[in-house]
Amino acid sequence: MRGGHFKLEITCAGPFMGEMADPIQFKDEGNKHFQAGEVDKAIECYTKAIKLCTEKKVLAVVYRNRSACFLKKESYTNAASDASKAIDVDAADVKALFRRCQALEKLGKLDMAFKDVQRCSTIEPKNKTFLETLRRLGAEIQAKLKTTFSTDSRVQNMFDILLDEEMDKDKKEMAANNLVVLAREEAGAERIFQNNGVPLLLDLLETGKVEMVLAAIRTFAGMCTGHKARVRGREDREVHYSIMAVDNEDIALATCDLFQCINDSLTGGDRRFYGKEEALVLDASKDLKSILMALLEMVASKKVSGHGRDQALNLLTRNVPRKDKKDPDHSKSLFTIDHGLKKILKVCGQIPDLPDQLPMTENTQLIASVLLDKLWDDLRCDPERDNYREVCDEYIKGKFDPNDMDRNIHAINALSGLLQGPFEVGNQLVGRQGIMEMMVALCGSEREVDQMVAVEALIHSSTKMSRASFIITNGVSLGSLIVHGLCKLGSAGGDDYSMRQFAEGSTEKLAKQCRKWLCNSAMDTRTRKWAIEGLAYLTQDADVKDDFVEDDPAMKAMFDLAKSKDKTILYAVACTLVNCTNSYEKKDIMPELVQLAKFSKQHVPEQHPKDKKDFIQKRVKRMLKGGVISALTVMVKADNVLLTDQTKEMLARVFLALADDPKDRGTICAHGGGKALIPLALEGSAIGKVRAAHALAKIAAVSNPEIAFPGERIYEVVRPLVSLLHPERDGVQNYEALLSLTNLAGLNDKLRVKILKEKALPEIEQYMFEDHDHIRQAATECMCNLVTCKEVQDRYLEDGNDRLKLLVLMCVEDNEKLQRAAAGGLAMLTAAQKKLCTKMTLVTLQWMEILQRLILHDQPQIQHRGLVIVYNMLNSDDNELAKKLMESEILEILTVIGKAMDNPKRQIVIDVARTCLVKAMDLGLIKPFTTP
Repeated sequence: MRGGHFKLEITCAGPFMGEMADPIQFKDEGNKHFQAGEVDKAIECYTKAIKLCTEKKVLAVVYRNRSACFLKKESYTNAASDASKAIDVDAADVKALFRRCQALEKLGKLDMAFKDVQRCSTIEPKNKTFLETLRRLGAEIQAKLKTTFSTDSRVQNMFDILLDEEMDKDKKEMAANNLVVLAREEAGAERIFQNNGVPLLLDLLETGKVEMVLAAIRTFAGMCTGHKARVRGREDREVHYSIMAVDNEDIALATCDLFQCINDSLTGGDRRFYGKEEALVLDASKDLKSILMALLEMVASKKVSGHGRDQALNLLTRNVPRKDKKDPDHSKSLFTIDHGLKKILKVCGQIPDLPDQLPMTENTQLIASVLLDKLWDDLRCDPERDNYREVCDEYIKGKFDPNDMDRNIHAINALSGLLQGPFEVGNQLVGRQGIMEMMVALCGSEREVDQMVAVEALIHSSTKMSRASFIITNGVSLGSLIVHGLCKLGSAGGDDYSMRQFAEGSTEKLAKQCRKWLCNSAMDTRTRKWAIEGLAYLTQDADVKDDFVEDDPAMKAMFDLAKSKDKTILYAVACTLVNCTNSYEKKDIMPELVQLAKFSKQHVPEQHPKDKKDFIQKRVKRMLKGGVISALTVMVKADNVLLTDQTKEMLARVFLALADDPKDRGTICAHGGGKALIPLALEGSAIGKVRAAHALAKIAAVSNPEIAFPGERIYEVVRPLVSLLHPERDGVQNYEALLSLTNLAGLNDKLRVKILKEKALPEIEQYMFEDHDHIRQAATECMCNLVTCKEVQDRYLEDGNDRLKLLVLMCVEDNEKLQRAAAGGLAMLTAAQKKLCTKMTLVTLQWMEILQRLILHDQPQIQHRGLVIVYNMLNSDDNELAKKLMESEILEILTVIGKAMDNPKRQIVIDVARTCLVKAMDLGLIKPFTTP
């Protein structure tokens, strides 16, 4: 076993062959699977063998073999465990010792790994692999010790400064912030913990000074990240709850991050391994339950600030519902519904304008609605959903009181929260007898707060035509408050030009009023927000969109609101932008079906003249000029809870529409649009991720990727682009993804390796066989940029496939760009792997003719590539091949090109031809030129 390769032992069963038939069979079958690269199947066979085997020596071999499998799977804990079991049988088992050494090194246990390889080198003192590993680990241990001693001194220095009562205030703050940095390193976190740092950090929390409190919280977060033993059963957690309740946004956010670190450590969300300390923590369920109960208490507590409440709701939203619906365990959601659903509804029902309400921010109630929706989506069966509805129904019915108007509007506002969250639940409750009548009656109240709550509930519930008719029939008329409802009704026909709800010009007048309120900064934020929500409906009309994008103050006002702290407006802004760019989903209508519908006198939707491509392009240009990209980048950075998957999808659609014209892509990059697209392409709905990835592909295909995606961001772009190569994506997406990957692959080796790691190679090869010329060309160009990678070269060296043959035959295609790419790929492959020069002559009988056509080509770039291939063949150490080349017409062609006069336009071609002739002379295949 040398160079890190694994070789599995095949051991004879000896005299017990009859008794051991089954385990031996499983072991041998596992060996075959391992050699074939089927690691999971090999592990399965070895596990069966272990269960049946009773012979210690055979069992040790099986454990050793399974250890090799776990190393391949990067399951280092299991690999070390299996190797140890083999060593228990034979302490001098050098292979098991070395495998355990490799596993321990990956787990960061350098001192233990060093001891194992030291034993290996003692047993086999001439083994170069053992000696090299011993040297390398020794150097790494020395470096780690140096860092540890350095960390010890730095931690002690920070403590000395913080404990010195006479020390300057600025120095103390600097020391506290330095502790944060140290806590992010494992060595520093451990030193702080071991040096009795927890009481000191608690003292910093007690100071009440914002900078000191933030530093202490962030240090706690560093110490708790990924370490169950430090997190488990902490008595200071109650202090953290009280800190998160403080009315300071930065402190609340930092404490939220701390609790997220604690949760990830306890649930395994942080994947790092911490050895025996982790093994001490057997069950974290008690801690997780206590955290969940504390967060639910914070949701409805008057002692908690608005910012603290927001973060408590955020933590519940992130950690209670399942992230993977295939996971059968949704007990946290059921527990939250039983113990906290009414508390969440209480938050939704709060009226900030009334006295004695819970402290809240502009975003609190929307975050609560999102949590309600996530809990509803996490339920698995009808009885669970029935229980959810019953709890909501019981809470809202319990609040109605004919003698207390405040309780009534609390119930209606809670219902609004449900309508903005799990609409199905809210919709069913609105249908109960007396609810709609109560809303309409409240609209006629003398108190403005009653009117506002009622109208907002009516707006959220008026999606059904029957309810909209009920509102109109009952004569609700409250000026600006009901305009939103009129907007909703006015947009009922969508973008169908023939289905206008109001008289000609009425929709435009309504939109104009909305734009006026939007531009009026003196108006209250809620009315301006309703104005945007109204435009989100009305901009389905093409006349309204055109007027809106021409109104620069209105656009700027909307963008400014989108950038403000109130993120409840994001969805409405996203809807408006989708409408203005026409980036919503449109079904293709077959002309035959239109004719059939007309014949049967059915309604046929009509397109507005201003919804045609040239009008859309004009609107896009206006929006880009108005600063839409900077607004979108701010919207993407919003809190994940408020930025729902649906909103992300709409933003991705807008980006894709804005990137349609290659001339505009530079503007998008200049304002940070490239960076903003990456999170949209990685998280969200399936459709949203595809749209965002497509927008990234459009940008990366024509822009300099290093400018569009600066720094490490460029490596995050690869995965979304590779996803567009899936056969389910359309041809345009495949083509533009290939162009962008070609662009990336041409930059550096690290990006090429990243593309291969994302398993793009089989897809790119598949598209090289595509019938569509453009896709085939793009795939070949991409492959040309990837052939410098060893993995790609190995695939071309493999027998039993047509990869090399395809590349050779592409060199005589009519498409010159395809020829250039194929010839370039061949030139680089034959330069890197001399064996491919010989293999190229075996894949097709026409290889000589194809080579001659390349070196006679009238395009210098293609001719140059052909001549490089000829040189590589001469330089391949295959004398028969070189001789065959010089006995053919290729010698005459090389002579003609080489004797040509120097020409700057063709000099590179002439120089390579002369180099080929010199090489042939060196090989003794031709005689030197003689000058008369």
